[in-house]
Amino acid sequence: MSEQFNCENCKESLYGRKYIQVDDVPHCVPCYDRLYASICQGCKELIGHNSRELYYDDRHYHEECFRCSRCERSLADEPFVCQNEALLCNDCYCSEFSSKCVACNKTVMPGSRKLEYSGCTWHEECFVCRVCKQSLGSQAFIPDKDDYYCVSCYEGRFAPRCTHCKQVLVQGGVTYRDEPWHRECFLCTGCKAPLAGQPFTSQGENPYCVKCFSSLYAQKCSACNKAITGFGDGKYVSFEDRQWHQSCFKCSGCSISLVGAGFFPNGANILCKDCNDN
Repeated sequence: MSEQFNCENCKESLYGRKYIQVDDVPHCVPCYDRLYASICQGCKELIGHNSRELYYDDRHYHEECFRCSRCERSLADEPFVCQNEALLCNDCYCSEFSSKCVACNKTVMPGSRKLEYSGCTWHEECFVCRVCKQSLGSQAFIPDKDDYYCVSCYEGRFAPRCTHCKQVLVQGGVTYRDEPWHRECFLCTGCKAPLAGQPFTSQGENPYCVKCFSSLYAQKCSACNKAITGFGDGKYVSFEDRQWHQSCFKCSGCSISLVGAGFFPNGANILCKDCNDN
């Protein structure tokens, strides 16, 4: 009597029938499909033993179900991208999700090197200096409207130059008479002290610190004999060929302020009405 040869699951005879072994244990085809076949992620049907099965990201597909979710193109032998669990061919992905290079207007393909700045995207090889065409991807650059420049080209073409030393003024600096100066070049004409951040005045076209201007050009107050510089207690009163600090413009008799009031000159003195009447 011959030995039995049955399906491990349903126990039906496998003589003369197609069968599949799992761990050296025979199964009839229906039992194998029911017990071991995967469910296709695309059509939700069993992937039978005689179907070509594709596997991606813990999901199984019939070969004919492994398609681009937009154009239905087969992805079995093509590169693809998974976007929010949807499979997309490269063309559909680029059309829908990829940026376009603002320089050449071509798609920046997934995985390619790109540069992003101010909401725009470039191919790495397209992001170059407007003048010398050198790549800006790994160096400092300066934007100007819709163009981009390496530092040396920008300085040579656009950066202002110091009025004193004629060298490029990259940042900071001082503006005097609508002209740019390096802070370290903006000096008092008299003593050469730095004037940046300090009070100063001018005589003609030349800047002076307060001390030099007072010494060289300032009028002297007729009361205190100190310079009237225009700084600090800068307001002054002028009468004929004499000047006074506003705080010094007082009656020589009673010391009452005469600013905005009538007064009477009396030689080197000035008097209020009451002192003049007496």
